[in-house]
Amino acid sequence: MATVETTQPLMPGEPSAAEAGDPGVRRRDFINIAAVSFAGVGAVTAIAPLLMQAAPSADVRALSSIEVDISKIMPGQGIKTSWRKQPVFIKQLTPAEIQAANAVQLSELRDPQSLADRTKPGKAQWLITLGVCTHLGCVPLGIGEGETKGDFGGYFCPCHGSHYDTAARIRKGPAPLNLHVPDYEFASDTVVRIG
Repeated sequence: MATVETTQPLMPGEPSAAEAGDPGVRRRDFINIAAVSFAGVGAVTAIAPLLMQAAPSADVRALSSIEVDISKIMPGQGIKTSWRKQPVFIKQLTPAEIQAANAVQLSELRDPQSLADRTKPGKAQWLITLGVCTHLGCVPLGIGEGETKGDFGGYFCPCHGSHYDTAARIRKGPAPLNLHVPDYEFASDTVVRIG
């Protein structure tokens, strides 16, 4: 198919596109631009429902955070709750436990973190960690009344012998890291929101 270019001006008194040195938008260019634009709109229309379906539903979003009443936890006591199918330890530290955690030199720790790094400002007595040993995922002892607390007064993982201190920092054994601190905030003085 041959193309014919005209050199006739479109409006009387104006130079034609060829005379002006600008060939303008040719028919073939216009068709290519229109085809690419149409394909782009089609792709977005096809992909958008798939992306919307992949978003979490309302019931899943509701499970992504929990609120826990901490008003009945006395100093030195803790509770175990569940968040995202994982145990969470919430403990109110005593002044002696806080002092013991702060007395440890960070250079002595395998995973150096201070107690202040692991708690919220002004709430150093509340230690909230995932109750999952960082070695192989066992649940350490020490949060319940009468459970073994290990050599450093915190938690003890009976599976492979990891010992954690009062700030849930690894001190002895094969675990490579401290117990993980999840995202949390205090909704009030007696309620903590995890997640």
